[in-house]
Amino acid sequence: MSGSVSTEKKLEAMLKPTVEQMGYEMVDVEFVKEGTNWYLRIFVDKEGGVTIDDCELISKELETILDKEDPIEQAYFLEISSPGIDRPLKKKEDFIKFNGETIDVKLYKPFEGSKEYTGRLIAYGEDGSVTIETDAKEMTFAKKDIASVRLAVVF
Repeated sequence: MSGSVSTEKKLEAMLKPTVEQMGYEMVDVEFVKEGTNWYLRIFVDKEGGVTIDDCELISKELETILDKEDPIEQAYFLEISSPGIDRPLKKKEDFIKFNGETIDVKLYKPFEGSKEYTGRLIAYGEDGSVTIETDAKEMTFAKKDIASVRLAVVF
């Protein structure tokens, strides 16, 4: 698990209103240590995608808030980024928004001989389960078994 979950949740609650007020969606927050450095990564999106200029604009706004509130004790680098075309799906809202899209599901341990499945997202359960439709059949994965879910890159 990346960084401190409580720190990430606190930062998301603090910064999300500003990001949304600017017309963007806050997709995810990561606070991670890589080598000797800490990184605060804010993933944002908008209809039509995010540009470098968008990232710079958001960075300036969030730096002001972070400097004023000073919620992180250690030194860190702030990075604003698009979630990419293989955007991770983590929240219930993500699964609702991308229902019907092709997704990649990675599991912690093999299920029916594989740890990776690609299919069309057809359901997200209240318990966090994910149901996909493959060429062969429908498959439902329990939340506890899912390592990650991302939009599939289809060419």
